[in-house]
Amino acid sequence: MHLREPDLPAAELYALARVLRPVTRGRALLIVHDRVDVALAAEADGAQLGERSLPVEAARRVAGSRLLLGRSVHSAAGAAQAARDGADFVLLGTIFTSASHPDHPPGGPALVRSARAVCALPLVGIGGIDATNAAQVLAAGADGVAVIRAILGAAYVAAAARALKATLHGGQQQERVCSSS
Repeated sequence: MHLREPDLPAAELYALARVLRPVTRGRALLIVHDRVDVALAAEADGAQLGERSLPVEAARRVAGSRLLLGRSVHSAAGAAQAARDGADFVLLGTIFTSASHPDHPPGGPALVRSARAVCALPLVGIGGIDATNAAQVLAAGADGVAVIRAILGAAYVAAAARALKATLHGGQQQERVCSSS
């Protein structure tokens, strides 16, 4: 669960994280976007650092080994740099056209393949991913996908989540879906 509410003040984001923590504990990782302090205070599993966030090494000095640190990137070079900087995973996008990032041209599965070629970290694809194209992202080398509108924008949220899970599961036991909120 990627908690992303950039317009919330820290106290409100913390309160929301504290509500989500018991729900996710033992079931899913709780990753707080861009706020290492809130992630630590809420006992989240990690923090996702955008390209304009704290550098990974600075966040690591604050968090130590208590948090997984992810880096959002938009290129293979960015993924390679995230690995060199000590990130634990990479959120890579924009893969397909996305309403949440209309100014980022989609890189498609080729972006995933190029990042995988230079980065051994877990790669999570994001951007315009849904049940119709998620398998392409995994086939290109991503370890998982993150979705927003594919689930939250659906008329029937539970059905959309099940359809995406079925697409990604392919008979495997490991969960490979991250939902941003």
